[in-house]
Amino acid sequence: MFRPLATLAAAACLTLTAHAGMDDFVAGTAVPGFGKSAPVEGVSLPADATFKIAFDVSDAAPADDANKGFNSAARFLNMHAAAGVPAENMSVAIVVHGPAASDLLTDAKLGHANPSAPLIAELVAAGASIQLCGQTAAARDFASEDLLPGVTVSLSAMTAHALLQQDGYTLNPF
Repeated sequence: MFRPLATLAAAACLTLTAHAGMDDFVAGTAVPGFGKSAPVEGVSLPADATFKIAFDVSDAAPADDANKGFNSAARFLNMHAAAGVPAENMSVAIVVHGPAASDLLTDAKLGHANPSAPLIAELVAAGASIQLCGQTAAARDFASEDLLPGVTVSLSAMTAHALLQQDGYTLNPF
């Protein structure tokens, strides 16, 4: 009985030292309006760190909020910029398919304001590549003019990921 309680107490102490409240999350410089992150003390990256990261986004955002998958890409850029990685050492690609495709549409196509539009604009300004699966676009009858500025169409999400992998991108599992 004593051993499980001691283990639980030790684990609680360890988690308390690493705990950061939401107040510790701050806006970044790469995508200033989105992707807040918390600094982590005592962690350093190699001076020559280079990242080529692909994000796969298929879940649609709630009707009144920006897409969380896009926000994850913004957080990645912001936290690594804060950790000292130069912008030229970070490449982010976002491959979008399925229900998330609607989060790439213009207000006119949606019939209302797109809450993801400002985030998409900041990601594009930060150099992120945003690729919509052409098969999803065809199935949903989305034309190029229906898409937010900076969004491109690939043959398919599968093709986009295969080409990104051949170009040295790794798939971010989050």
